[in-house]
Amino acid sequence: MPAAMMKGSVPMEIKKVSISTKRQITIPQKFFTMLGFDAEAECMVRGNELVIRPAKTNTGGEFAEQILEDLIGQGYSGNELLQHFKQAQSQIRPAVEEMMGEAERVAASESEYESYDDVFGVEEKK
Repeated sequence: MPAAMMKGSVPMEIKKVSISTKRQITIPQKFFTMLGFDAEAECMVRGNELVIRPAKTNTGGEFAEQILEDLIGQGYSGNELLQHFKQAQSQIRPAVEEMMGEAERVAASESEYESYDDVFGVEEKK
């Protein structure tokens, strides 16, 4: 049975798993289902922890409409629009991951507080 712990105010469950001679582990079924794993996982090192999470298939597509609207508003079209769109879209995920990392550091009191305007900027009125 997984052990329950708290990290700040976030409950955590821990289960010890075996590592095979081929460096393979089995994700406990409860965690697999709870987190929505499918056929792929992402692994990353965060400090002295190995984080395994469901692979994200979303590559910034949720902002596609806003990116296109902005680029068209800047006068881009055709191949130039496509080129600028691909470049802008490739920056979404790293920016969101950096924001998430900063939020984790703030939550762990390792960083200073950031306001909404600090993170997202002040929206210009049209």
